[in-house]
Formats: sequence, structure tokens, C-alpha cells
Amino acid sequence: MAQMIADNDVDRRDPQTYAIIGACLAVHNELGPGFLESVYQEALAIEFTRRGIPFIREQKLPIDYAGVRLVTHFEADFVCFDEVIVELKAISALNSAHQAIVLNYLKATSCQRALLVNFGAPRLEYKRLIFTSHLRHSASSADHPSSADAEALY
Repeated sequence: MAQMIADNDVDRRDPQTYAIIGACLAVHNELGPGFLESVYQEALAIEFTRRGIPFIREQKLPIDYAGVRLVTHFEADFVCFDEVIVELKAISALNSAHQAIVLNYLKATSCQRALLVNFGAPRLEYKRLIFTSHLRHSASSADHPSSADAEALY
């Protein structure tokens, strides 16, 4: 079920994603909307470094099918703290297709948390997605996310 929580609640419950969101806010406050995604990605890498947030940029995420590693892979914009996927957008508004892509990233990896961040809107838009391991083997398609598959926290 989708749930809304305040930033201060995220701070208490998940300091890693709170730190990432803070870095994203700093970049958006400095640059504003209107640049290409690559500009925000480069600026965010600088901000992560300044804040001491460990990250890997353009991390390749392998996909397994029926126990076989596929040649095709996902590429996340960032993986922070070795466990939080950060997917960036620079568009007018996020939609359910963007969320489905990030859910697929979570399903394909051992990561349980992701942030979908949009720098293209006048105010920074972000969604915090959680995919728990007990759902990993039984979840339905991310093309039709249900409350059983993930919890989106705005």
C-alpha cells in the first residue's frame, strides 16, 4: 500500500535514503529544473562525494532467468551504500512506468530499497521504493505493481 511519510520520519527510519535525498535537494536547489539527466548525475556524484555518501555510478545490475545469468543487464544511475539503487530522471513528471522500471531493478538484485528521483519538475520529486526479500520469489510483474510487491513512500 502506498504510504506518505514526512522527511523527518525517513530520517529516523532510514538515514541512508534521507542522506541521498538531502544531496538530491542540494543539487536541485543549485541547478533548478531544465538540464539533461546527465548534468544532474554528474552534479550528484560531486554532492555525494562532498557528503561522504559512498556510491557507484552507472552500476550494471545483472539479471538472472531460471537460474541462468543473462547477457542483458540493467544499469542503475547510482548504487549508494552498496544497497540503495538511485534512479534519476529529468522530465516534467514521474509516472507508473518509471516506478515499474525501478521495481524491476529491485527484483533483479539483492537490493531492497531504491529512490526514483526527478530533477525536471519545479520542485524535486522523489519516490522511495521498498522491495522485501520475502516477496522476491512470489511477486507479480512490476508492470502492474500491487501493494504486495512494493511500498512506495513519498
